[in-house]
Amino acid sequence: MTRESNSDVIVVGGGVVGLATAVVLAESGRQVRVWTREPAEQTTSAVAGGLWWPYRIEPEALVGEWALATLSVYEELAARPDETGVRMVEGVHGGTTLDGLGDWASHVPGLRAATAEEYAGTGLWARLPVIDMPAHLRWLRERFVAAGGTVEERTVTDLAAVDAPVVVNCTGLGARELAPDPAVRPVRGQLVIVENPGITTWLGLVDGANAKSTYFIPQPDRLILGGTAEEDDWSLTPDPVIAEEIVARCVAVRPEIAGARVLEHRVGLRPARPAVRLERVPLRGGRVLVHNYGHGGAGVTVAWGCARKAAQLAAG
Repeated sequence: MTRESNSDVIVVGGGVVGLATAVVLAESGRQVRVWTREPAEQTTSAVAGGLWWPYRIEPEALVGEWALATLSVYEELAARPDETGVRMVEGVHGGTTLDGLGDWASHVPGLRAATAEEYAGTGLWARLPVIDMPAHLRWLRERFVAAGGTVEERTVTDLAAVDAPVVVNCTGLGARELAPDPAVRPVRGQLVIVENPGITTWLGLVDGANAKSTYFIPQPDRLILGGTAEEDDWSLTPDPVIAEEIVARCVAVRPEIAGARVLEHRVGLRPARPAVRLERVPLRGGRVLVHNYGHGGAGVTVAWGCARKAAQLAAG
């Protein structure tokens, strides 16, 4: 075991959850390093659509608390969109009603039933954070470094062998092998990135029990089309048939998408788990391991709430 100097916390994992956790720890005065297998731009977080909304994540009671805490952070960051990558954008969740959501929904400012002009059917209108993930991940890393932290590209094969007083496990799907935790499973998501034909609002038609969904999310220089939720599928290769189906579903809602030039195809593996694991585990020699993983399709949505809880656990 190698002694890591000048660090009393090592955060393993450099996606949005890992970086947010590292920022909270570093800004509280801890000496923090992030060890990440790949740059933030290559993590699952970078592939995320970036709309704040609790999706495929449990347990609901705790998720609501974490999500609302994160929403407050994003509302502040949206005042500096060019810097942080966070904007507040209007849109509709189709097929969704307030009584079908948890208690957290009553605390989301402005969340209400959509009017007939806003959506031809049952749905909820909201003005929610939309995060440009590559830009936001860069900003998170810069904020962490400004707080005295360091980021290193290192592959960890044994969490217990990371020699720091506190180790925080934010490895997402990697926790399946590292923890080890077979309860962590991939839920494959495929996206199509197109030139934006002028769409300024987002739309979500998502059924948590269905592998196929329809959504589009406007980003500053593109439009994200989705999507899929294929359980236990490890493939990172875009499927052209699925891509055509995604575009067709979105075109059925907004016909102007039909002529949009395709810029990119993306695939990400959501780290699903029956419940988020946010837990403090003692290690030999008085060291501590804090787990913060299993956020499913809502890592962006709960990142700051979970980061603050993980920092509390790290402090004892």
